[in-house]
Amino acid sequence: MTAFPQLARFEDTEGARALVFGATHLDIELLPVLHEALRRLGRVQRLDVIAYCRGGEVAVARRIGLLLHRFADRVRLVVPYHCQSAGTVMALAAHEIVAGPLAMFSPIDPHLTGSDASGEATAMSALDIRMFPKLAQDWFGLDEATARERALSLLCDSIAPAALTTFYRSTQAVRQIGEELLALHMAQDVQRSAIVDALLFGYHAHDYTLTGDDLAALGLQVRSDPGLEDAAWEIARELRTRMGPETRKTHPRGWCDALIATRDGGMVRTRQQDMLPGDWQAFEVAS
Repeated sequence: MTAFPQLARFEDTEGARALVFGATHLDIELLPVLHEALRRLGRVQRLDVIAYCRGGEVAVARRIGLLLHRFADRVRLVVPYHCQSAGTVMALAAHEIVAGPLAMFSPIDPHLTGSDASGEATAMSALDIRMFPKLAQDWFGLDEATARERALSLLCDSIAPAALTTFYRSTQAVRQIGEELLALHMAQDVQRSAIVDALLFGYHAHDYTLTGDDLAALGLQVRSDPGLEDAAWEIARELRTRMGPETRKTHPRGWCDALIATRDGGMVRTRQQDMLPGDWQAFEVAS
């Protein structure tokens, strides 16, 4: 397999080292392969990360952000298409984001599987719980104090208290991680807190699509660059043919769910449903 003939041209044009990072789900097994790719690059002044991510584990997004900063003085994230959920958390580590016209980010409110009072599993968002008193005010006319008091009682009757605590802790963890990644390049505490709060609580659906302009309005360093976006889109278009569930048609033994590459070479992971950690195979990057 030989791939990404555009990558060498991308680097020559931009004057920085580049990394293609694609994952349908951020998981801990990505870190050793990413680390090896960065070690081969060595410490660089600027690293352009062409990112394609559909979500995953927030703790892994944190480790990726910290790892990128260990190997680069300045991290620029180039997003031609998907960079959602945990991918958006990862993006907070970037000094600058170049967002193409189809770039897709999202809120970062945690989603967990909890249990109701009868012990039945139920999936919900932490924001669903947080908004319950507001629902009581807006829809049923309760004053704020009464709505909060009754909401707590009703929630404890419907959701195990330990699950409520887990939701609270997960929200605090996402807040802490978001502010930590922003602190890698943003000095003002108040600005960092405002950005994370907006991404946690400012939208009413986890799948709400945020654009590059939306992130810029929050205070992140986001810009457009038509020449750079065109080059990144060519890479993203090839990436989509090599990874994701749709590639099952061309990979009868499984499907490719992650790909990490530099101009020195790449690794792609093939896995079957519910089988971890998957098989990594090396491939050449066209010069």
